[in-house]
Amino acid sequence: IENYLSGYFASYGAELPPNGLYDRIISDVERPLITAALAATNGNQVKAAHLLGINRNTLRTRIRDLSVNVAKAGSVR
Repeated sequence: IENYLSGYFASYGAELPPNGLYDRIISDVERPLITAALAATNGNQVKAAHLLGINRNTLRTRIRDLSVNVAKAGSVR
């Protein structure tokens, strides 16, 4: 993450990135993090929420808001 941020800041040269950096970085990280947690738990949202340290309802809201595809264990795609 530090390498990513260093590269991100470096891409702006001597200037600072535009305001709103927090929301941009969180949106860059949140979707892949949730996807990885769901993959690690075979799509089990309760286990993924526990793994992430967030409430199950919060996870479900983020899945919906980010349009994350949830593949359940044993499902055919």
